[in-house]
Amino acid sequence: MNLKKLLTLGLSICTASLLFAQQTTKITVSGVVKDDDNGETLIGASIYEAASGNGATTNEYGFYSLTLPMGNDSVTLEYSYVGFQPKTLRILPKKDVTLNVRLGTGIELQEVVVKADAFRESIRSTEMSVEEISTRETKVIPALLGETDILRVIQLKPGMPSASEGNTGLYVRGGGGDQNLIVLDEAVVYNASHLFGFFSTFNTDAVKDLKLYKGGFPAQYGGRLSSVIDVRMKDGNSQRFAGTGGIGLISSRLTLEGPIEKDKSSFIVSGRRTYADLITRQVNKANEDDPDYNPIPSYYFYDLNTKVNFQLSGKDRLYLSGYFGRDVFSFEGDFFNFNFSWGNKTGTARWNHVFSPKLFHNLTFTYSDYDYNIETKLTGFSFKVGSNVQDANLKSDFYYGLNDNHILRFGGNVTHHSFGVGRLKASSDDGEVSFSGGNDFTGYSLGAYVADEMSFGEHWKINAGLRLSGFTNNAFYVGVEPRVAALYVVNPDLSLKASYARMYQYQHLVSTSGISLPTDIWYPTTKLIKPQNADQVAIGVEKILSDKYLITNEYYVKKLRNQVDFVDGAQLFANDNLENEFAIGKGYGYGMELGIEKQEGDLKGWIAYTLSLTKRGDFDPIDDTKVYAGEGKYFYPRYDRRHNLAVVLMYELSRRVTISGTAVYGSGDRTWLPVGRFAFQDVPGANFQPIVPVYGERNAFRLPYFFRSDLGIVYKFFPKWGESDLTLSVFNLTNRRNAFFLYLEPQYAEDVDPLEDPLAIPTGVAAKQVSLFPIIGSLTWNFKF
Repeated sequence: MNLKKLLTLGLSICTASLLFAQQTTKITVSGVVKDDDNGETLIGASIYEAASGNGATTNEYGFYSLTLPMGNDSVTLEYSYVGFQPKTLRILPKKDVTLNVRLGTGIELQEVVVKADAFRESIRSTEMSVEEISTRETKVIPALLGETDILRVIQLKPGMPSASEGNTGLYVRGGGGDQNLIVLDEAVVYNASHLFGFFSTFNTDAVKDLKLYKGGFPAQYGGRLSSVIDVRMKDGNSQRFAGTGGIGLISSRLTLEGPIEKDKSSFIVSGRRTYADLITRQVNKANEDDPDYNPIPSYYFYDLNTKVNFQLSGKDRLYLSGYFGRDVFSFEGDFFNFNFSWGNKTGTARWNHVFSPKLFHNLTFTYSDYDYNIETKLTGFSFKVGSNVQDANLKSDFYYGLNDNHILRFGGNVTHHSFGVGRLKASSDDGEVSFSGGNDFTGYSLGAYVADEMSFGEHWKINAGLRLSGFTNNAFYVGVEPRVAALYVVNPDLSLKASYARMYQYQHLVSTSGISLPTDIWYPTTKLIKPQNADQVAIGVEKILSDKYLITNEYYVKKLRNQVDFVDGAQLFANDNLENEFAIGKGYGYGMELGIEKQEGDLKGWIAYTLSLTKRGDFDPIDDTKVYAGEGKYFYPRYDRRHNLAVVLMYELSRRVTISGTAVYGSGDRTWLPVGRFAFQDVPGANFQPIVPVYGERNAFRLPYFFRSDLGIVYKFFPKWGESDLTLSVFNLTNRRNAFFLYLEPQYAEDVDPLEDPLAIPTGVAAKQVSLFPIIGSLTWNFKF
């Protein structure tokens, strides 16, 4: 054997020895962090070891993996979570250790420390453009008619311009209302609102956690362009039987949870229903003999959340959950019956398995179903209109804590989609007249991703990932979606962040109105309708002041392509060539977001300001014979808001009394109004009828500015059986009438009555404002046992 071979062999042995030494000089601490009171897993709990400076956070399933140097001296691990008392444990780092930890609620003296640690965890995280809301905050913030709404509260955060009054639509960083991925226990929710947008589908009593991504999207998420709203249901109390509920002006709710086998399995059932229809039915029945009485339409909505989970072994856990919600509107007359219903159904089956202290796996099957149905019956004739979308999704996600410098996430999914678009069926009672229309589509979407969160010394972290997505219908499309987020920690109280993300969207929600309605249509990507895609770049800074305040400041730019809209005068129903009613265009948005947050002490809250600009344009009809006003030009969409300011304050006056208040200011929504009218007389002697011949530039007018302030007072009781409170909410405290929409009305001279003088000629046209809500007070009794 010559010298060269000996050197090569020696180098190989040294390299192998070094790698073996590196592997054997590290140990891994892993486990699950839970709430000691009810056994719920804690998402985002912090684990920190000061001597090495290594730390970790629990993932969305409560699991953590922390790599530490092996040694003969014991080390101290600190576990912390906002609102809970920190716990310290000492271990001897000789071998891999499994530590399942329970945290109890925090005590007053340590609240400042816990909040400061939470802020510093944000400073050290590569995540940016992220907002989180706790149900504890949601329940004390004043709400319309006392209905606490976690989606309404998230609109008070930076970068979330609140939608117009009576609309829970979310318009994030220049995106449309359909470009938000909303998932409940990983199942897609296609319509997240009740009562035509006044309330969201999420019952706060059943929600454990809500996390909103406005940018810097992790690679495991795909399918929408503008935001991800990840809602997690409670697992159910595994320690004891418990319940919560409330009785309000328009609805009541009840949640029951408890162990099936203590510490091994649990359940939760949560329901909510409005009861205005029970009152209107009695009123209608009492007046059914009055020939001059006009019956009151019936309306109600309900939600039902269910979940069970089982610990199959020390490394396996199974979760089964479901959501069922529906709105029902009906009217019955002597010769006319009208029924309109819409709703969501979701189901989730999830299996967690811990392969090793470093490797965690989650296998999930989800089912989603959204539909609406309109049924009208006249004397001798009836027709039905409807649409629906269904998903069946299987996905696999891995979490691998490689070492203290690398955390890997990888996985994939496949989804089967079914679309029923614009279905119409009409027939006469005798069967002589019958016709139908509409289209059915199916398709598959695919996704695979990998991401690595890398640490470089004490100051730098980079989370780099790549997602490959695809969709097949009668065509096949592939999307390459790079994701990267970078963090530079200047000091423990200051960090700089930047992110880039490309997103693809293969399903399109098309609407003829400026607000989201249940009748909006979901339509798949086809040969003619290409997938939407967007690029977003964001930079930001986070700063902690006096261990009490977290200041965030971010700037973003977003470009959107293949945006979908209807042409003017689109025919939606009984149209087997609906694609010919579409126009395809582009869009862009940019802006600045500023947030100041205080989460300790008697006075808590935040201030959020957003400065933004959004435009869409360059729309081209697929059918050249169709018309799209302003074709080729850019315009402001209805949801473009230049300024948005929200102030949220919560003051704990005493153990029993909490006072809260919100104030929201925003530039008015955009609207499209005609720039001229003329009048014509159909028959000699008849009234002149105003006609709108030409509209000007799309959405060139802006409604008056939006302002609303709300007040809430919570008074707590502490009976022997548990807790209860009375919550007083005053919505729109200043009684400002904010514009919902405008309409145009002809004006006449003061001495002219057009009803008496049918030949009267209008002197002009005035815009009139329609508002929804005056000042509204509500009282709700909440209880917990």
